[in-house]
Amino acid sequence: MTSNDRPGTLTESTVELLQTMIRNRCVNDGSAASGEEVRNADTLSAYLGGSGIDIARYESVPGRVSLVARIEGSDPAAPSLCLCGHTDVVPVEADGWSRDPFAGERVTADDGSDEVWGRGAVDMLNLTASMAVAMRHVAVSGDRLRGDLVFLAVADEEAGSTYGARWMAEHHAADITTDFVLCENGGIHAGTPDEPRISINTAEKGVAWRRLRIRGVPGHGSMPFRADNALVTAAGVVTRLAEYRPAPRLHELWRERVDTLGVDDDVRAALLDPDRLDEVLETLPTSAGAAHLHACSHTTFSPNVVQGNGMKTNVIPGTVDVDVDIRTMPGEGPDEVDAHLQAALGDLYDRVEVSPIMNDSASISPADTPLWDSIQRAVEVPFPGARLSPQVTVGFTDNRILRELGAVAYGAGLLSPSLDAGEFGRRFHGNDERIDVESIGLTTDLWGRVIDDFLG
Repeated sequence: MTSNDRPGTLTESTVELLQTMIRNRCVNDGSAASGEEVRNADTLSAYLGGSGIDIARYESVPGRVSLVARIEGSDPAAPSLCLCGHTDVVPVEADGWSRDPFAGERVTADDGSDEVWGRGAVDMLNLTASMAVAMRHVAVSGDRLRGDLVFLAVADEEAGSTYGARWMAEHHAADITTDFVLCENGGIHAGTPDEPRISINTAEKGVAWRRLRIRGVPGHGSMPFRADNALVTAAGVVTRLAEYRPAPRLHELWRERVDTLGVDDDVRAALLDPDRLDEVLETLPTSAGAAHLHACSHTTFSPNVVQGNGMKTNVIPGTVDVDVDIRTMPGEGPDEVDAHLQAALGDLYDRVEVSPIMNDSASISPADTPLWDSIQRAVEVPFPGARLSPQVTVGFTDNRILRELGAVAYGAGLLSPSLDAGEFGRRFHGNDERIDVESIGLTTDLWGRVIDDFLG
């Protein structure tokens, strides 16, 4: 066992590994040539090397490298567990940051706590780094596990997994198929002092990205009167999507979500009433997580990218594409998405050509499993009396693909009770992304306790 593997130093090992992974700048802009996750794969390979762990690398396209590390269990009949973390991060708008988003600085906050700053600190390099540290610690400890333990450090999650988990599932499914998976993201404290709860994501909404192509007639920009300007029509399409308000769909985990809020009885009753839900959400402040609660209970439409063939300022464009991030509720498929678009766009629907970009259904895993029980026991060590709360995540993760391979998959982790849930949520893909060192330590320890309990 090296000095970096002694109890009490695992948090620092995770911090250092996280800082290096942030500095590697594996920025995924959605193009095949971006990401360069090979840099983080190299870092993780070097960290895990020499510990006796079997490591394999997979390159979907040049530079897009995923890594699978495996510790064989002693009992072929025992369940297997995968720790799954992605190694790519989304782009940044550096002007909005208080610090260099790729410096990986350790900063002391106003409240005296230490934080690691940088793109990916929250989503999800802190988890990926802590999984690697837990994996190495198991290997060097010499303890024999009953079932296989797999660490999947995967590329391209941020752009839909085409060159990462989806590619791995299509070409190397046997190497990443396990009975159970722990991935992003959970561990937020909620509830009341009398009934503390800690979230674990057991489900996620579907993702149905669509490209809407609007066609017009090119012309001279000096004569816009009665012109068929594709950009003007696209502006109407975007406005109608932004204003569209589909009815809520209250799924099986909605009551559990409401129960964690600690709101008064009147608000709670309104949140559980589909006829009153939208009205009460309008009254909740942003700090109360109104946007997240809305996303948990509605299909959402966010037009985020506009591209066109506008050649210059004096040419009326003939074609404009609008890419829309659509997140669906359980039970909704392509037909329901199309029906939503017709309802949202009205007479403009006939002006739009719809093409799918992604089409993955909502997914869910049961909470009555041995792994759930192991997580519950592990959480009770630092937080006695806290109960796990199954939740739905409104973003997609690689769990959706691993569930397709037959796994029970949870979004897990363990955060500091002082971390505000609303503030934490705003750091995902946002400016000044950062994670406190206390949460890093709690999560690193969580993986170790779960592995010992579940596979030991």
